[in-house]
Amino acid sequence: MLRLPISYVLKLALANVISSDKKLALEIKSCGNKLLSHLLSDNTSPEVLSFTIPRAQGIRIGDLAAAETARTLLVCQLLIQYANRNFNLLKTGQKCLIYFAPHAPSRQKLLNELVPDGFYRHLFMSPCLSGWDRGEDKYQYMGLCHKTLSRSQLNTISKLKDAGIITNNLITLPNTSNTCLANNGTHVSLGSRVLTEIAENHNSEFTPAVEKYFGDLVIKIVEHFLPLFVGTYSAAPYRIDFKDFHPENVLGFLPHELDYTHLRMLWRRWKKKAKIGFMGRALTPFGPRWLDSMLATTLRLRGDLVPDFRLVDYLVTLLSTESSPSLNGVLGNHERLKEELMEMGVFDSRLSIYLLYRQRALATSGYAGFEGRSYSLFHTLMEDMAEAVDMQNLVTALAYKYILEEKVCHRDIPDVPSIESERRQIFFGSAIGIPTFYVRYNTDNRFMRKILSFVQFSRKSNRYRGYVRVKNSEYKLALLKVLRQDGAGLIKKLNVSDRLVSLEEKLSGSAKTAQHRILNGVRNQQPHRKGPFSVSADNFNSSMEEYFRGELKRQHIREGLDVLMNDCTTLEHQTENGFSQLISKITPGSSAANYIATNVEKIVSETVDSATLENILHICLAVIHHQQQHN
Repeated sequence: MLRLPISYVLKLALANVISSDKKLALEIKSCGNKLLSHLLSDNTSPEVLSFTIPRAQGIRIGDLAAAETARTLLVCQLLIQYANRNFNLLKTGQKCLIYFAPHAPSRQKLLNELVPDGFYRHLFMSPCLSGWDRGEDKYQYMGLCHKTLSRSQLNTISKLKDAGIITNNLITLPNTSNTCLANNGTHVSLGSRVLTEIAENHNSEFTPAVEKYFGDLVIKIVEHFLPLFVGTYSAAPYRIDFKDFHPENVLGFLPHELDYTHLRMLWRRWKKKAKIGFMGRALTPFGPRWLDSMLATTLRLRGDLVPDFRLVDYLVTLLSTESSPSLNGVLGNHERLKEELMEMGVFDSRLSIYLLYRQRALATSGYAGFEGRSYSLFHTLMEDMAEAVDMQNLVTALAYKYILEEKVCHRDIPDVPSIESERRQIFFGSAIGIPTFYVRYNTDNRFMRKILSFVQFSRKSNRYRGYVRVKNSEYKLALLKVLRQDGAGLIKKLNVSDRLVSLEEKLSGSAKTAQHRILNGVRNQQPHRKGPFSVSADNFNSSMEEYFRGELKRQHIREGLDVLMNDCTTLEHQTENGFSQLISKITPGSSAANYIATNVEKIVSETVDSATLENILHICLAVIHHQQQHN
């Protein structure tokens, strides 16, 4: 028997599909060969690179990106079903599953608490030799990631004590191992053909230094808008029981991402929001689990439901230091910051920089653009993801508009940790579900002051002198007003006015957000459709995992099939492209769309036979081949 990572199984299945039929068209076989390099592995999960790169030519980039993702996911689902049957996995009592899940499974977390970190890495870190030019180096890099983040969370305890959040020596030490690398999200990279063309021109003044200077400023501007995305387009709901509500556990990596002032504010508001109050006072667990369980039962302390716990439980960004700002527009600033953080035990200089929105520079990525890294789980691809990508495109374009019109410069958003933390606290507060935040009345962030001028209701804080208390919901509506006022021309040019209407409906509550729809799906999984606080955190989180593995996975498969059938219908009407000739060899006497339609339910229920799976995968490759030829 061979022990294989899922990423290997995907690649072997695709290799088998394109080599089992000697009469397979050369175009399809060639396309399959190219796609082998897109099936990688990263840490514990498969990492799949988009099979095609859509170009916005009369169609919104969000719709194109969502369709590409649905198509790619469908191919992976079909490959896994093919592997389960053709590699005799089902016959030996095994079944591989691929599905979107933002958290590590509960049983994996439990096992992580019981074994040393070295053994955990042996069990869950993929050997990862396939798909990488230097596979052994990649494997060592993944081990370094796990070691670094595990040690880094231990180092948050001293910061929590310095911040006054831990006030005594009674703490629950985090395990020396950590499952956060299994917290999966979706990265969306958008490139600019115009910027790439200018950067490639050696005679232009858009040098790497200039690209970096403006790229860092774009990131700082975009970070102010990121709270719009959290919970609205993607989410990662998670229940925390009272007995687990220790600050050193639930605050995750936030001590490395926020300064002391905002960390204290956030923790106080989180305790007030959570269901851990008794007689007007928030209680936190003492330590012994039997005592905390008894206290929770007696006082009906339920803990909390967090809208996007992945963004708290993973080191999604790094806070600058006073001497090493990460976004001041100077080449090499990331390297200097990593060196300093390494000395502090927070990070390792050999790792890539962690940012919420990361620049894709021409010299390293081959194109000029940006990568959105804050997306957790999309409930629907063709709605949530499509809208999110269009909004990411709009916000990035607006940031460049501000820069070109000289309305925002680096001095307007100072590069000091307190200002960086001030804007990011809103993002993390949205992930936790905290209703309010505090900003200095005379903040040096002039761009933040501009946004706050659109807030309809705010007041001076009675608790924090010199601060303004702002509702998170009001801040998001203010961002929407800024987009409509300053980006009116861009909204029309990008044809996204309906996206802003949809966003406003989600923010006002008249339309369901991704978070609400995920929670409704989880509730429907439970026998009595109980709410999140009617059952224990373990039971709720288990129901959520069952929903991800079952109903949500089937929904995503249906989305992929709908996209594929639309692709086939469109291509078969274009007689000059040669698509019909390819299909006639795969499904003689039937159109591709009809052939897929007759097998939809079998594919969704995973009961389709191997021969049909091969045919549909060949159809997928024919579609992807056409997409690659015309993008």
